[in-house]
Amino acid sequence: MTVDRDTAGEVLTALADPTRRAILEVLAARGEASATTLAAGLPVSRQAVVKHLAVLDAAGLVTAHRRGREVRYTVRPERLTAMARWMAGVAAEWDARLAAIKRIAEAPAGDGNAATAGPGPGTGSGPGHDSDQGVGQGA
Repeated sequence: MTVDRDTAGEVLTALADPTRRAILEVLAARGEASATTLAAGLPVSRQAVVKHLAVLDAAGLVTAHRRGREVRYTVRPERLTAMARWMAGVAAEWDARLAAIKRIAEAPAGDGNAATAGPGPGTGSGPGHDSDQGVGQGA
């Protein structure tokens, strides 16, 4: 499963709420539970839990199935696994960018990185630049 922007947004929005994260933790530990069972362990009403479960369901993080008169919820790990892979990829890209910046910042002057590091002191044009006078010629 690949993660597109809409999917990432839905999942991250769902996970942004601490109550929804708590619901996911309880469901992961128990395997399955009803909204009534979940509400008993949370400082919110059953109706609030049902609304949170609807957001988690829309994001693909839980699934509901009817058992008699009761609706039971379980975690759908596929979406979480895909998000974890996506986030690891984003982290790897940033690690590579930061490593490149570190290499440039720590490179000794004149080692050939001037083209990627930008102009160094005394090069280029601008205020304080003496290219018209030449070095050691006096003005």
